Amino acid sequence: MAEKTDKRISEARAWTYVLLGGLLEIVWASGFKYEAIPSIVVLISLILSFDLIIKATKVLPVGTAYAVFAGMGTLGTTVMEIVLSGGVSVLRIALILMLLACIIGLKLSSTGGES
Repeated sequence: MAEKTDKRISEARAWTYVLLGGLLEIVWASGFKYEAIPSIVVLISLILSFDLIIKATKVLPVGTAYAVFAGMGTLGTTVMEIVLSGGVSVLRIALILMLLACIIGLKLSSTGGES
């Protein structure tokens, strides 16, 4: 009987998956509002983003990885909205920067997989 090999990804690769998944989240979330993004692109981005986050959480703490993933999506879609609609305020920029600082802090404080 063949021995099953361990296909666990590295922590660096898992964080790459979180980053890519977060970028894809920006695409599919923006696609809900902007008709210029085709429905098939929205669907593929949605499926791929969740596939990547699922793979990443096999190595990283689920709460940290998901918070970074969702924070990136929130940050990205908010920035897209500002760029495309032109509606920006000092408070909104301050909150975006605070969210970005929290995302970076979560990433830096991550200790790897949960037991």
